[in-house]
Amino acid sequence: MFDILISVLEQGMIFGIMALGVYISYKILDFPDLSVDGTFPLGAAVTAALITAGVNPWLCLLVAFLAGCAAGTVTGLLNVKLKIKDLLSGILMMTALYSINYRIAGAPNKFLMGEPTIFSLPEGLPQWIVSYRYLILIAVIALFAKFALDWYLNTKSGFLLKSAGDNEGLVVTLAQNPGRIKIIGLAIANGLVALAGALNCQRVMQFDIQSGTGTMVMGLAAVIIGTAVFQKVRFLRVTTGVILGMIIYKACITLAIGSGLQSSDTNLVVTVLFVAALVLNDVVSKKKGKGGHRNAAAH
Repeated sequence: MFDILISVLEQGMIFGIMALGVYISYKILDFPDLSVDGTFPLGAAVTAALITAGVNPWLCLLVAFLAGCAAGTVTGLLNVKLKIKDLLSGILMMTALYSINYRIAGAPNKFLMGEPTIFSLPEGLPQWIVSYRYLILIAVIALFAKFALDWYLNTKSGFLLKSAGDNEGLVVTLAQNPGRIKIIGLAIANGLVALAGALNCQRVMQFDIQSGTGTMVMGLAAVIIGTAVFQKVRFLRVTTGVILGMIIYKACITLAIGSGLQSSDTNLVVTVLFVAALVLNDVVSKKKGKGGHRNAAAH
């Protein structure tokens, strides 16, 4: 049972980084970015290719992040410069990335058995660090990504990013280009998704070209769960709620499989969880709206 809990926390935090990217595109920019289904395996493909070439695994994470940023930039350019619809821009980029990921990795699957990763620790460390090295390092990277995003959203550029999603007119009045801000936001979002893919690749010691399937749905479910469940907990930032939402999501998947369902039923469980998250979000939104009306009437 304890091992299962550790596994849920590890997977929850890895994919929580991905959910932070989906939060930017879906919640902040209101952009249904399906390219994340391609940028997640992009990060894994870049990592697998570089590690087998002898590159430092920590540097691989940075390069994977930058590769994701590049992919997100292209998605933004398709939408902003070529005036292609947001949904179609993501689909086009996701489709292109399938071939790009295959080209980078050189194969649909690539194993890293025997290769050094960030989890390959030097000798002489305490046994508890060695035993929980996966959880510790994943938690450190997830928290770093979360706090870095929190810091960015509190900067002038982050304020403009939030404004671009809510009110483009405000961005224009501030003499800024909302299209450029959108491109920056999509670049950061896909960079985080690719970072999660790279981290997951080093954790499972494998690249799989199909690993990004359903990433967008998974990220959306985590964002909806996190924002709906934890929005009234004032001391928690939204980014924290998103990561916790992914941990809850992964726990539900684990419980469903552990209850007797087969692994082939995972997609069905994902669909049910996503629908439940949407219903929960709708219920919370209605309650919030009624509360707002009551407060307005009181005043």
